[in-house]
Amino acid sequence: MQGPKNSCCAGVSKDESCQEITQSVQEYYGKTLQNTSDLKTNACCTGDAYPDYIKKIIGNIHDEVVARYYGCGLTIPTCLKNAKVLDLGSGAGRDCYILSQLVGQSGEVVGIDMTPEQMAVARKHVDYHAKQFGYTNPNTKFIDGKIEDLEACNIASDYYDVIVSNCVINLSPDKQAVLKEAYRVLRPGGEMYFSDVYADRRIPLSLSKDPVLYGECLSGALYHNDFLNLASKAGFNEPRLVESSPITINNQELQDKIGAIKFYSVTYRLFKIKELETRCEDFGQAVRYLGSDPHSPSTFILDEQHVFETGKVTNVCGNTFRMLSQGRFKSHFKFSGDFSHHYGSFKNVSKTDSSQNNTSTKKSCC
Repeated sequence: MQGPKNSCCAGVSKDESCQEITQSVQEYYGKTLQNTSDLKTNACCTGDAYPDYIKKIIGNIHDEVVARYYGCGLTIPTCLKNAKVLDLGSGAGRDCYILSQLVGQSGEVVGIDMTPEQMAVARKHVDYHAKQFGYTNPNTKFIDGKIEDLEACNIASDYYDVIVSNCVINLSPDKQAVLKEAYRVLRPGGEMYFSDVYADRRIPLSLSKDPVLYGECLSGALYHNDFLNLASKAGFNEPRLVESSPITINNQELQDKIGAIKFYSVTYRLFKIKELETRCEDFGQAVRYLGSDPHSPSTFILDEQHVFETGKVTNVCGNTFRMLSQGRFKSHFKFSGDFSHHYGSFKNVSKTDSSQNNTSTKKSCC
């Protein structure tokens, strides 16, 4: 299956084919890497402190699946009961099996990946996990394909409640196509919640051709401002930054190649809501979180600037009002106000770039 023609992503020369990059990534993740210890840097292997309920869920997953995990963030949002979820670049399936437990027997989880070796591990344990989770039938399946061309995988438009992706989009030779396809298959009000590696500048062509740097999730990373432009072109207005942490390479040879470029592991959430504006506007609206999500009883985190305490009425901009009221979060909030009166710009504007002033350090495994 081929992605759209003449659309190789930023950081790839016009004379370098998308197919060559795809083959290089397949080789790296199918044959070079056998488990997380084979990575040459820590740029795509997180050491995040997972919530206790996620740790418990991971404890139910087969050891072989866990050993083949390569991710740069925790791409597991809240409020997933009965949701239909698509994982772009699902690999050996660790995140899919986490999601499988959270959506429940009536939910649906589909993983898309192009690496046969990874998919073989994921499929091998489908029945094991259904039994482990106490399900009558598996609610998880895996489809061979490219994340740039979901239509070729027979993925219907306007279908999924949530799309996740964990340190994979940087590996794509056509990032614009990935975002456009994600927008197409999300239902109205749906969300793309994903982590990826970003750079503080555009990657030089010489580095983007390095197969090790590319496979280690570094030289395919987007400059964060370029990502914002691509997201907007795909239809995702006002991306919300959930978390951003600097990445340490811990490999002197590769660090010397990279030089002064700084990399960040960033989690974004994008919403398929046509009415979202490019800036936050004030319509005199407010919301109150009910504390009804069992995994977030005291606070609900929308993004790094929006943390809602249970029972507290909070003024919000029009975009935040729509994000909470048009998707799966609606039943967890009480809403006040409408869009009949505009009061100018909203004062507390959310950040949409990868916060480079963040001084924390994230250990990372793709």
